[in-house]
Amino acid sequence: MSLPEGQFRFDLSGGHLALDFANTVSHRPTENRKERLPDYRSLIAFGEQSGVLPVSAAKRLSSKTGEEPAEVQRAWQNAVRLREALFEIFSALAEQRAIPAQALAILNAALLKGASHGHIASSANRLRWEWIAQENNCESVLWQVARSAAELLTSDEIANLRICASDKCAWLFLDKTKNHRRRWCDMKTCGNRVKARRHYQRVRAS
Repeated sequence: MSLPEGQFRFDLSGGHLALDFANTVSHRPTENRKERLPDYRSLIAFGEQSGVLPVSAAKRLSSKTGEEPAEVQRAWQNAVRLREALFEIFSALAEQRAIPAQALAILNAALLKGASHGHIASSANRLRWEWIAQENNCESVLWQVARSAAELLTSDEIANLRICASDKCAWLFLDKTKNHRRRWCDMKTCGNRVKARRHYQRVRAS
């Protein structure tokens, strides 16, 4: 599914599918909060851009907006609910706070639902997890997001979880730098913006 000209392309700088999905809100702590999943088509766009959905599956799911509007609306609402739950869980871990029980319950419910749509498949003498009929279920993007969240939460890599130091951002990311001192989701945006503001304040003060 090709994006219409001018449509937002997701910034997948979180270093992990679950974090990129949680980051589909820009400027979260501010009054200028920007929703990057305003409708079902944007959810499918995220699925395609992140590599979760093959192009053929994205096209088929996109066509469901006219064929199954009630199911599409429900899938989008569940996507936003899961996204917010993931942000609550991961931001709590990044800031060393208690994980909200309700958020964890939402993730577990999504995991349970997704598990019924996958199986272990064999190919070339190797086993792999395979999703069944992704192109037919409006929530198939969520199956993979939930599974990726569970894998990250139960892995050693969770120790590298960070939240952007900018008070206007709050995007999540995995710090894969050698010294593990990365502070910004993206140095070219939040990092430079904060440094520029501090420089301006120092100049004014002097």
